[in-house]
Amino acid sequence: MNKEELTSEQFWNEYWEDYPLPSEIKRSKGELFLNTLLDTFDNYLPRDKNKTILEIGGSPGRYLAYMYRNFGYKIHSLDYSETGNKKTIENFNLLQIPIEVYNKDLFSDELNLPQFDIVYSLGFIEHFFDLNLVIEKHLKLLKHSGILLIGVPNYLGINHWFLKRLSPKLLSIHNIAAMDISNWRSLEEKYNLQKIFKGYIGGFEPQNLNRWEKKNIKTFLLKVITKILSLLLHSNFKFLRRFNSKYFSAYLVGIYRKSEG
Repeated sequence: MNKEELTSEQFWNEYWEDYPLPSEIKRSKGELFLNTLLDTFDNYLPRDKNKTILEIGGSPGRYLAYMYRNFGYKIHSLDYSETGNKKTIENFNLLQIPIEVYNKDLFSDELNLPQFDIVYSLGFIEHFFDLNLVIEKHLKLLKHSGILLIGVPNYLGINHWFLKRLSPKLLSIHNIAAMDISNWRSLEEKYNLQKIFKGYIGGFEPQNLNRWEKKNIKTFLLKVITKILSLLLHSNFKFLRRFNSKYFSAYLVGIYRKSEG
């Protein structure tokens, strides 16, 4: 099976190698974008301690810890990075939270996993060219009438302009088409997904542009600009975060109910 991946297992093993632990997502006054994402979870996900949840590309489980503490779900992580999975196990031992970790490739023909009440991924589908295939694999692990949650960073518009100059390597491992909300309509129709919520969230978040691959005077000035914008949007101009668009928002989220058909 050709999954047309933009990253590799080695890439993620190296990425997770020195990741600091323990690590979990929490609300914070300085994390305005993350707070908005957590608000979206709280507003649209069911509160039922009997439900099971699987994160695809789950290492090291930062969001799963939130799902456990705030919803009481029985949490599961699927990842093909052996290093990442070791980090996840270590992380949850430190957090003293029970978790089931699957060291498997989502695209394996021998995945052999149960189905879950909620299946989600955050920052995963945009690392593949074939979005239909990735969503199909998510849905195979989801119970009928279960909830599918998909989140991707938004690198369109002004975010793309900055990242193209500050971090072109970062852009090269992302399928930008996955970040355009208009492209999600065909996925919804093909897989008969019932929309619970879909939209860009978080407003403009300059902190997400805090990258610096090329160090020269131009990129230095751009870094200064993003720093100033970040200070403004975390203080006197917080109200601007209420406005969202594919041209500047930080993140795109879709929450759906699976139906047969």
